[in-house]
Amino acid sequence: MDIELIFRIAAVGIIVSILNQVLSRTGREEQATMTTLTGLVVVLMMVVQKISELFDLVKGLFNL
Repeated sequence: MDIELIFRIAAVGIIVSILNQVLSRTGREEQATMTTLTGLVVVLMMVVQKISELFDLVKGLFNL
């Protein structure tokens, strides 16, 4: 597994948590929730891309 991916996911998590705290304290709970959901979608897209690469690698190994 690429260590860079873990750092990217951690960076997204830190940024989202900071934005969530700032937005929650200013009374914008709806935007805080949307920020959290957006961060989740971004991380899921990164993970799905890596899973796709893994499946392509396995497919190539077994020549299917």
